[in-house]
Amino acid sequence: MAVEDECKIKFLELKSKRNYRFIIFRIDGQQVVVEKLGSPEENYDDFSNSLPANECRYAVFDFDFTTAENCQKSKIFFIAWSPDSSRVRMKMVYASSKDRFKRELDGIQVELQATDPSEMSFDIIKSRAL
Repeated sequence: MAVEDECKIKFLELKSKRNYRFIIFRIDGQQVVVEKLGSPEENYDDFSNSLPANECRYAVFDFDFTTAENCQKSKIFFIAWSPDSSRVRMKMVYASSKDRFKRELDGIQVELQATDPSEMSFDIIKSRAL
């Protein structure tokens, strides 16, 4: 599975320049491509609503939060979205390519696997960040 250079470039922009709140990736043929870029003003609801209900995707989300000590922090989440309603073949392709793709994105801090919106709720994201 090839990874389009744009995927790595956009991820670096999210990580270092904070140009995006999130990036959604899809597998197109034999390569991973950028499907959607979320602007810094967008929030977690915008992100979760951008994931298709019946198709798998990879996504990264830049989560800003404040610690108990009142420090501003940020964590980059990698989310493997694989809804139960997606086709079996699609789930297999995404599952078998996930580690290879994730290795291309240097700087992922938290990984999450979700098959249902409840498995990646805002509360779960928040608890995994702390």
